[in-house]
Amino acid sequence: MNHSSQMSCTPSEVDLGGETRCLEAPLEIINPIQQPEWDAQLVSHPDYTFFHGAAWVNVLCATYRHKPLYFGLRGAGRGWGLLPVLEVDSRLTGRRGVSLPFTDECLPLSFATVRYEHLLNKVIEYGKARNWNYLECRGGGNLVAGIPASITFFGHTLDLLASEKALFERFESSVRRAIRKAENAGVQVEISVTLDALRTFYSLHCQTRKKHGVPPQSWAFFLNIYEHILSKNMGVVAVAKSRHTPIAAAVFFHLGAKAIYKYGASDVAFQHLRGNNLMMWEAAKWYARQGGSSLHFGRTSIMNEGLRRFKLGFGTVEKKIEYFKYDFRKAKFVTDRDKSTGPLNALFRWMPLPLARRFGAFLYRHLS
Repeated sequence: MNHSSQMSCTPSEVDLGGETRCLEAPLEIINPIQQPEWDAQLVSHPDYTFFHGAAWVNVLCATYRHKPLYFGLRGAGRGWGLLPVLEVDSRLTGRRGVSLPFTDECLPLSFATVRYEHLLNKVIEYGKARNWNYLECRGGGNLVAGIPASITFFGHTLDLLASEKALFERFESSVRRAIRKAENAGVQVEISVTLDALRTFYSLHCQTRKKHGVPPQSWAFFLNIYEHILSKNMGVVAVAKSRHTPIAAAVFFHLGAKAIYKYGASDVAFQHLRGNNLMMWEAAKWYARQGGSSLHFGRTSIMNEGLRRFKLGFGTVEKKIEYFKYDFRKAKFVTDRDKSTGPLNALFRWMPLPLARRFGAFLYRHLS
């Protein structure tokens, strides 16, 4: 990969698995937005995800004006390590490094002779110099001994390398019945990349966020998704309709042969028609027909057993996604809590949607 800048590094004072020395190689800071061949080279790594790609960092930077700092470290031969980070600088919540904001999972990518703790030590040194409050990494803590998970989620992945018949037979009987019920009720799913489809999704998204007591992301955020992802054929919108009425919708992203279900929404009044089940099945078939190898169902809170069961019902493989967080003031890795629920949920459930949208447009930049 090409590199935009370099900085030297002094040995870290943070003990990661007993390793405190720093490699002679300089830490290289890369901006994927400025690298035309970034995605083409990225997909050669077996652990890449859509979120490592240039499209996602384009969306985040265009919407929230964060600074991309993708830290690279060379090892011997072709060895290479990469930790994608955005620097969030907020007058309300301080300065910090996040890998990456609004991302389900973003594992560090390592090659051959590079050890992750060497790269992590250098990033921590950089964060000290920049007066970060903390460094949060959404995955990869298990690569270094002794780092506690700050928070844990479930992740579920569906293997698409099978016939449609074999895929369907993997589903639990309750999921198969729900899909057939939706089909028999005349529910139809449209998969497209149009702005109109995204608008339909956003309307349902705002309703769903209100139900859960969470402010919706801004329409500007989704317009950037359209510009940098959907219009570049790196994602699709699936809309389930009953008699021309949208009852469920979802946004999917993809890079190479890997796809992920990123955002979903539905009208609770039509829940009995099982539009969500049919929508996920139609999306899985669509990606399989395009040559996709896997469909990730996104992260799930360990407290949300209902959503976990929904995703497991599709024959997915479950794993734990562990985040970790280094607190610079305490000079150690710390635990955190799942902030998906809390005292503010009741407030946002009560709040009129136009006001909640204004709050979301303001808050998400500071909460990245």
